[in-house]
Amino acid sequence: MHVLGRAGALRWAALATALALAGSGCSGSDGAAPSAPAAAPPVATSPANVGLPQLPGQAFYVSDRTNAARQLAALRGQGRTADADSLLRIAAQPSAQWLGEQDAREIAEQVSRRATEADRTAVFVAYNIPHRDCGLYSAGGAADAAAYRAWITGVAEALADRRAWVVLEPDAVPHTLDGCGVKGDQAAERYGLLAFAVQELKKRPNVRVYLDAGNPGWAQDPAELAGALRKSGIAAADGFAVNVANFYETGRNAAYGGGLSAALGGKHFVIDTSRNGNGPLGGDSWCNPPGRALGERPTADTGRPGVDAYLWVKNPGESDGECGRGEPRAGEFWLPYALGLARAAR
Repeated sequence: MHVLGRAGALRWAALATALALAGSGCSGSDGAAPSAPAAAPPVATSPANVGLPQLPGQAFYVSDRTNAARQLAALRGQGRTADADSLLRIAAQPSAQWLGEQDAREIAEQVSRRATEADRTAVFVAYNIPHRDCGLYSAGGAADAAAYRAWITGVAEALADRRAWVVLEPDAVPHTLDGCGVKGDQAAERYGLLAFAVQELKKRPNVRVYLDAGNPGWAQDPAELAGALRKSGIAAADGFAVNVANFYETGRNAAYGGGLSAALGGKHFVIDTSRNGNGPLGGDSWCNPPGRALGERPTADTGRPGVDAYLWVKNPGESDGECGRGEPRAGEFWLPYALGLARAAR
């Protein structure tokens, strides 16, 4: 697996300079996966706010307002050149903008507009389903079904006719099939809300939608999962997403996704490669496991039939949660962990 490779020194110097000059008060790309995105203040849209120079061959938008970009600027200001060079491996790559309870419509409009001005495609994660994350580190979500419908309709309207890819509600479908407790009427409501979200987002002409479908280590019956995805509107979606916020190797994800695709009549899928460079730690170690690494950089040119893209859905360097060890709360940027991911990358 590769991450960045070595680019021309002048191009990287220009990119680093642009990042270092990014304003420190801009809104961030908040969210871990699964984690609760923090609120972000509005940012005025103007040509000067388009963001980082977009590297040749990139299809997706690289924002200068991510937590990694802002931390990079701080490191440059402190003269921590080696740390900044390592963190550039994260900040220079496109990662998803998470949308949660607050300011989602405003953020979706602003980020998609900046991406359009840069002639790139924005990637979003819609993460606001009621009973989100089963009350764990990323508990929260819309108060009820009516609130969720209004929320997702606002997000869809904000995207207008701009290009965007949306990963829809990480864990929402798999949690109806495990021990989470979203069962019976609650599960039926959730399937209906997801189908509604797909329908609303697909009213926008240039929006692609991928329903989350768990990961290879989440033991579930493929036929049962396919059935739950059908109830959730997969027929009208562009496909599904696998490995969100997890660490499984790309090959294993491709096999897992391929089997699910076959059960769904050939639906395409995307793979979160943000932290899978060294694979999983083992066992049930999903919460900030040590020794992990960045995976393949985001691209729509995967070379794998049926795999529409590798995406950094999880923002590398943002915590999974306290993990019972007092680590940063879910969604907070954690510089030592980010540097570990970047330095371990091959």
